[in-house]
Amino acid sequence: MNGPAHAWPVVLTSRAITLRPLAYSDAAAWRAARQGSADWLSPWDATVPPGGQGRPASFRALVRTLRRAARHGSAYPFAIDVDGAFAGQLTVSNIVRGSAQFASIGYWIDLKYAGRGVMPRAVAMAIDHCFFTAGLHRIEIAIRPENSNSLRVVEKLGIPEVGYARRYLHIDGAWRDHRLYAITVEECPEGGLQARLDAAVT
Repeated sequence: MNGPAHAWPVVLTSRAITLRPLAYSDAAAWRAARQGSADWLSPWDATVPPGGQGRPASFRALVRTLRRAARHGSAYPFAIDVDGAFAGQLTVSNIVRGSAQFASIGYWIDLKYAGRGVMPRAVAMAIDHCFFTAGLHRIEIAIRPENSNSLRVVEKLGIPEVGYARRYLHIDGAWRDHRLYAITVEECPEGGLQARLDAAVT
């Protein structure tokens, strides 16, 4: 399952944004961001269906679970920093090697950093890393049709919509439909998705 040794752990930086491994020391900032943005984030938060296995009971347990997945090469759990301050989380998950070379990306951001172009660049950084360092071939992002903020992220990056999945994930207490977006390394522009963002603002 493990990919290239230099794919994780890793620190990625672009302009004021840094992606780095989520750490136990992020606990206070993570809780503050989640609590301060609770009403804004809760409609999009994953939940556990009846009879499902419970989520980690604490932030420390969450980090421990994600670190274990990272050691096995099945996830890259990033914290997002803006100008050195914790701003959110981005996780590359469901990494499949072998003939697939596939992964999914999920993310959330503190409300006070929303609308500043942070998440499109963070997602671009992660996808560029997955393609050009980790050697993955396809990245997928699933988004609820009502989540206009998240939809703008994939639109800005030019990631194509590839399907519609009914009752795809358990979100905010129920099974929810999702629009599916995916990009392959062949569809990635020269210089990566960060270069696409840079070209759009010049």
